[in-house]
Amino acid sequence: MAVTDTEKTTDQTTIKKEMSINMGPQHPSTHGVLRLVVDLEGETVVGVDPRPGYLHRGIEKWMESRTYHQIIPMTDRLEYISCMNNNIGYVVAVEKLAGIEVPERAHFIRTLTAELSRLSSHLIWLGSSAIDLGALTVIFYGLRERELILDLFEMATGARQTVSYARIGGVRNDLPRDFFDKCREFTELFPKRIDDYDTLLRENRIWLKRTKGIGVMSAEEAINYGLTGATLRGSGVNYDLRKVEPYAAYDKVEFDVPLGKNGDVYDRYIVRVEEMRQSVRIIRQCLELMKPGPIMTDDQRYAIPDKLQVMNDMSTLAHQFVLMSKWVPMPKGEVYIATEAPKGELGFYIVSDGSGKPYRIKIRAPSYVNLSAIPKMATGHMIADLIACIGTIDIVLGECDR
Repeated sequence: MAVTDTEKTTDQTTIKKEMSINMGPQHPSTHGVLRLVVDLEGETVVGVDPRPGYLHRGIEKWMESRTYHQIIPMTDRLEYISCMNNNIGYVVAVEKLAGIEVPERAHFIRTLTAELSRLSSHLIWLGSSAIDLGALTVIFYGLRERELILDLFEMATGARQTVSYARIGGVRNDLPRDFFDKCREFTELFPKRIDDYDTLLRENRIWLKRTKGIGVMSAEEAINYGLTGATLRGSGVNYDLRKVEPYAAYDKVEFDVPLGKNGDVYDRYIVRVEEMRQSVRIIRQCLELMKPGPIMTDDQRYAIPDKLQVMNDMSTLAHQFVLMSKWVPMPKGEVYIATEAPKGELGFYIVSDGSGKPYRIKIRAPSYVNLSAIPKMATGHMIADLIACIGTIDIVLGECDR
């Protein structure tokens, strides 16, 4: 820990001591390997300098040496709490670049699984934020329900967390029959569990003191900082990409966009809890509206062949080999597509030179952009409130550093 003391003498010979300390990168409440250089006067924060980069892997340059298909598992390693949303965000960008039409059933499957992933992410946020502020019980409740979501992912994809489920042109496989019954059971159970979490926190006097009036961001400030997701909507800004620029099947389902009023830690808590209720509502509609049909594009240039065909037809085997090893030439050009990930706007900017590999990829990671608001949120508060400000923006350092 680096400490620097500076004495300031006023006319009344009052002495104030400023101290700079390192919080992190090895610190449980920074939600990953984040380093914050914090300037303090006593226990009051007078300045914060976020210094990410301790998890940097050069993943964007790494992607540029892989084919479009081989990149999909790498998106799992960005925001590794909600991998499904990363998969979908990336393939939607590639489909826009190539003009690929996706079947309706695949759209509904993507929407359903993306909302399950949003619930999983929000449960981790809720439990970790609560334990940061001293509420231990919530994380055990949240992890209990998250296990049910991971069970559903395992049924659908064979994996629990790093799923690599979306495919360019559709999804890897159709959902099994048992999945639908289990998913309906979950949507009946989960709203009651949300009530349990909310009962523990919403009117808890300690929770209110730790969150009300802390980390306030006005609507104008939130927009100027480029905030997105619940961190922006907590300030009352009605901006949700699922409504503004619908993708997958979001234009076919009904849901509300929860908004805050005061832009503090408490409002962002309320927004995310209500978002979980809306996610359950979307999942129920997907289960009802989903009709039988193909789950992969009929454009044979990009469609990965069915395994049974591969095992019985030589030309199909050869086509699969080309897709897996080299991919196929893509149209030249560039595209930027943003989707509403649990943390905020997740964007993929892709430049194509006409080959089977992207020439350039740039990822707009919501955690990285939202992190810039910590100095504004925390300055003037106690150092204990800095912990609340870190938790309220719901960062994951995997996508901050990339």
